[in-house]
Amino acid sequence: MAGILLVEDDPSVRTALELALTRQGHSVTSYATGEEALDHIRARRPEIAILDVMLPGIDGVEVCRRIRKLDQLPVILLTARGDDLDVVVGLEAGADDYVVKPVEPRVLDARIRAVLRRAESAASDRITFGDLVIDRGALKVTLAGKEIHLTPTELRLLLELVRHPGQVLNRRYLLRAVWDHTHIADSRLVDACVQRIRAKIEPKPAEPVFIHTVRGFGYRFSPP
Repeated sequence: MAGILLVEDDPSVRTALELALTRQGHSVTSYATGEEALDHIRARRPEIAILDVMLPGIDGVEVCRRIRKLDQLPVILLTARGDDLDVVVGLEAGADDYVVKPVEPRVLDARIRAVLRRAESAASDRITFGDLVIDRGALKVTLAGKEIHLTPTELRLLLELVRHPGQVLNRRYLLRAVWDHTHIADSRLVDACVQRIRAKIEPKPAEPVFIHTVRGFGYRFSPP
């Protein structure tokens, strides 16, 4: 059972999702606005937040940005079909996954469980690549002695790349390994997550030295 924060301004959708997720065994607290959601997180941190992109006042993407400034809480966005820009902006803001409306409760439940598995998974070894140190047991990454804060999804993707140093991993493989997705159209999840990791661990994100793009294929972790 997961403690879920659901933020959806449409009362009928909010009620239907809350009931469906409760039937799946989750504990759900729901709100209609981003302001209420942020107040709740400050008072009582949930295990995962599900945010509708289109909210009155503070929208879901801005809520995600504010969460990321303080916390690595897993976040899933709910977005309208065809709103690719919303998806891209949301992923760049730090969202771990997204689900397209109208939402199928079983699909949402599967995505929730997958994101939480990523948040919980860890191995008990320490990996060092020059100044970059990854402690998989402690789920901690440091660069030149400074701790780097990664979301669970960012950490899972980095660990997957690190497991295959020097090898090119295509987007389809990474989608399956990190997100449990099989639809290649979701490859923007990979690209956005790589960009966020680069912004955190690369000395010059535009000139990466750890995670390299192999055009037409995918990504390769090649530490200096």
